[in-house]
This record gives sequence, C-alpha cells and structure tokens, in this order.
Amino acid sequence: MEEKKIAILASFSGTGGVERMISNLVNGFSAFGVKTDLLLIRADNLHYLDAIPNKVNLIKLKTRHNFTALPELIKFLKTERPHALLAAKDRAIFVAAMAKTLTKSKTRIVARLGTTVSEGIREKPLPTRIIRNLIMKLSYRLIDETICVSRGVAEDLANITGLKATRFHVVRNPVITEKLYKLSKETINHPWLINKEIPVILGIGRLTRQKDFGTLIKAFHIVQQNIPSRLIILGEGGMRRELTELIRGLKLKESVDLPGFTPNPYPYIKNADLFVLSSRWEGSPNALTEALALGVPVASTDCPSGPKEILQNGRFGPLVPPGDYKALAEAMIKVLKSPLPSKILQQAVAEYTVEESARRYLQILLGEKRLDT
Repeated sequence: MEEKKIAILASFSGTGGVERMISNLVNGFSAFGVKTDLLLIRADNLHYLDAIPNKVNLIKLKTRHNFTALPELIKFLKTERPHALLAAKDRAIFVAAMAKTLTKSKTRIVARLGTTVSEGIREKPLPTRIIRNLIMKLSYRLIDETICVSRGVAEDLANITGLKATRFHVVRNPVITEKLYKLSKETINHPWLINKEIPVILGIGRLTRQKDFGTLIKAFHIVQQNIPSRLIILGEGGMRRELTELIRGLKLKESVDLPGFTPNPYPYIKNADLFVLSSRWEGSPNALTEALALGVPVASTDCPSGPKEILQNGRFGPLVPPGDYKALAEAMIKVLKSPLPSKILQQAVAEYTVEESARRYLQILLGEKRLDT
C-alpha cells in the first residue's frame, strides 16, 4: 500500500469491545506497514494499551471528554494532516465531523459504529433521544465514510439518519488473532474448569441491563433441573448486587459464580461446554465470535444486531427471543445434548480475522477501493 499516515480517535476508558477492537486494528495496520497515530481522549485501560505496537504513535490528549477534545483535534488536523482519521464511537464521530468542518481539512473522516443505537437509547427520555438522533443526522452527513460492524447496525443507522444504505460499509470486527489462540492455552485457575465433573456454561460481559444476565441465570435454573451443570459469568458492573440476589433467591449459590472481570477470558471460553449470549442488544458480539473461533458450542438471543448474522440464521447455534428465559433454557439444553463439532463452528467466523478486517478498514480509510455493504 502507498505510504500514507492515518489516525484513530478513540477513548480507552473501559474494558469493553471497542478498546479490544481498536487494539487489534492498530496491530493489523502495523502489519500492513501503515503509519498510525492513535489519539486517546482517555487512556485508563492499560491492559489494551500495553498491546499497542511501539511503532504506533500514541498521543494522549489533554482532556478526558470527547467534546472538549475539539481544540486539540483541530490543531492535530492542521499540523499533522493525516490522509484519514477513524473515529470510534458516537461522540468521537461528532467531534471528528466538527473538526473537519471547522478546519476544512482534506483528511478523510471515517466513522466506526459498533452498536445498535436505537435499542441502546430506547428507554432514554424523549428529549435525550431527539437530541441524540439530531446529532447523528448531522454528524454522518459531514463525514466521508461509515463502517458498521454488522448489517443490522447499518440498517439501524440508515433509519436514524435518513441516509442511503450505500453510505455505510459493513466490515466484520477484527476479533480472531493468533494471540487469542495463544492466550486460550494459558493455565486456568477456576476449580470448576480444572477438575470438570459436570458441564460448565459461560457468559461474558459487563453486568448491565444490555447483557441481561438475569435472563441467563433464570434459564440456567431450568437447565440445571434437567442437566446437572454450573454457570460462570465473567464481568463486572452495576447490576452485581441484583444478580447476586437473584442467584440467592433461586438457590443457585453453589452452581453459579460471578468471579468479576478477567483480562484473559479465553481459557474460560476454550474449556467451557457452552457459551451463551443473553443480550438485549449488541452490534456484533465479540465474545460470541471468540467462542466460535475456539470451537465452543453456543446459544444466543436473536437480539439486534449481530448474532443472526454470525450464526447464519441459526445454522451454527440456536437463536431465541431476547428476554425469553424459557426459550433460552430449551436452546441451552439442546446444545448441551447435541453440540456441533468444533471444526464446523469455526467455519462461521472466517471473516472475523484481524488480517481481513484490517485490510478492509484500510481500503476504506485510504480510499483505494469502494466496498459493497
């Protein structure tokens, strides 16, 4: 590829999928020999920052908020003049759009959207929803290209903005790396997986309403009455107390464990008998993709968006309505009794390698080739 510099505007503020995907992307860009500046509005997550290659120019902005980053971003565009800038997440996209407009910069601004926005704001107050939608309608008209992590996200964004679907590219997340397979072989320290006596079911994600682990726990209560098993949910969040009370109320303290966040969940995934995604909404769920890449059987809610695309309408794992714990329990029992072979499961996620994802991102960022949505 021609020697061109690109920049990425992001916030490493948590332990979610965005931080991991940006980290994987910059590694992919580096492998292609593309010079990259990584502009961080927040740099709290050292775990993912440590994975950034040394050849990437890491720039920590002097603000911790997206909107106050505007002056620094304007200065950066004027002085550094990158060929393209990738903005990850909604607020960063708006700031990037404003910076391009105010500077009249020739830098290509490319947005990356990784969630189904309409679902995420559905229960917000009406004024909040109106303002959010207006900002999005403005932002996406001012930028050059938009990358969505699934067709469902692209369709949702087209509905919100009123823009044609051809404005949005669908590029799969850079989930599958050699490091994933290497990390999956590390020693595991959970007693249920070291000396496995009965099947272990796994869920991963922040303990929030979006991930809906309450439905998973209720479903597991039914599963355990049919198949002796255990449930581990990796993650931390504001609903820990509520979930702990639910576990206690269902008398599942001896068979459900909430060990918290772990920087390396892959040995847990690799050694689980079933991975379950119970989310109310997603964009393209990385943990589901990782489970399939490691050959682990899965069951999932058919939430907007991503699972249906990843599982190809149920070919690689059952899909059930979000919030329906009885249907989820039936799906979990079905998979535990008759799991698909690992090699078949791995076929589902062939497009999610870091090499393929980084290549397609670069084609859009550098304007070398227009891709089909």
